[in-house]
Amino acid sequence: MTRIIADISVSLDGFVTGPGAGPDSGLGAGGEALHTWAFSDDPDDRRILREATARSGAVVLGRHLFDVVDGPHGWDDATGYGAREVGRPAFVVVTSAPPESMRLTGLDWTFVTTGLPDAVAAARARAEAASSAGGKDLDVVLMGGGATIGTALDAGLVDELSLHLAPVVLGSGTPLFTGGVRRTLVQRTVVPTSTATHLTYDVR
Repeated sequence: MTRIIADISVSLDGFVTGPGAGPDSGLGAGGEALHTWAFSDDPDDRRILREATARSGAVVLGRHLFDVVDGPHGWDDATGYGAREVGRPAFVVVTSAPPESMRLTGLDWTFVTTGLPDAVAAARARAEAASSAGGKDLDVVLMGGGATIGTALDAGLVDELSLHLAPVVLGSGTPLFTGGVRRTLVQRTVVPTSTATHLTYDVR
């Protein structure tokens, strides 16, 4: 069964980027510390990243995050989705208008202009097709940014929340949560490593 999984790294004070994040500045001041775990050699960090990448049948992201990963300091042939795993699922971008040009033309991009629910539906269809073709269950992963995941949670679109809690206080940046609909979470796993605490929750 295809699940919708929101998966994102977050600071102890609740930010998913540092201040000043953007296409020319990546994750902003101090923001790279959020993803230290993804480049770690810790066996648990490597396993969590490998399993998350392998289960990704399609990935949803917002336009601001797309502009960062497609920007001059974004993904390349050595480091892309899944960090060193460099996964290549279908990518679905929620946007008001598709970009006029793009750098990462070798990846499978779909741009949805009719809202997040339609983007998630499109990603689910891609993930289910990939599941049938590969003979194994694959999921839709919402990789961010914070506003996209927050909106998806508010809309009841998320089945599982996977947080990678980095041991850093950024002070400001892009918050993961800014209020919204109250949700009850059921904690499923906690995996502490030297670089992060990996948390998974079922969303009710």
